[in-house]
Amino acid sequence: MAFPKTFYRWRPHPWHGLGLGSNAPDVVNAYIEMTPFDAVKYEVDKSTGYLRVDRPQLTSSMAPMLYGFVPRTYCGAQVQALSPKSEHGDGDPLDICVITERPISRGEVILRARVVGGVQMIDGGKADDKIIAVLHEDRFWADINDISQVPEALIDRLHHYFETYKSTPSGDADVQIVERYGAKRAKEVIKAACIDYEEAYGG
Repeated sequence: MAFPKTFYRWRPHPWHGLGLGSNAPDVVNAYIEMTPFDAVKYEVDKSTGYLRVDRPQLTSSMAPMLYGFVPRTYCGAQVQALSPKSEHGDGDPLDICVITERPISRGEVILRARVVGGVQMIDGGKADDKIIAVLHEDRFWADINDISQVPEALIDRLHHYFETYKSTPSGDADVQIVERYGAKRAKEVIKAACIDYEEAYGG
């Protein structure tokens, strides 16, 4: 008996082995590393593809929404060109924050996310954009297509998290939120990150 075409004999690497999604950049696959319930920052290990503990959260602030990355993207020269105040891309997959009305309390899940905007962030001189999306199947957010339709308080909470998530009692982190942008610009950033990925790793 032959295995079905979608069967993976070994676990696929979530960055390189998963697809971007057939409707990208409007709807993309997102691999979730962290949830709003996590007091520890988790991050995919680039060598093995398994989720590892990066560090305990440095403050009492926790991610206000699901947080992960878009597979087969890379923040390199093309992403940096859209973030002119940065020095270079951060060399990681493109981060994504996903809003959902129903709580998802575990990481290492894959979901479809409808892109509505983003936040241009510079971390230590490196372009580190955060795409903002809503869970595509979530009926509560079904009519949301742009960040301008998302409650301001929720975006402010996200800003605060990223401005403080690396802060320590002895000093401030070198993190700067430059601007927020809508769905059209966010999709340009995703396309740029796909080009960067192809240049770094091949198609």
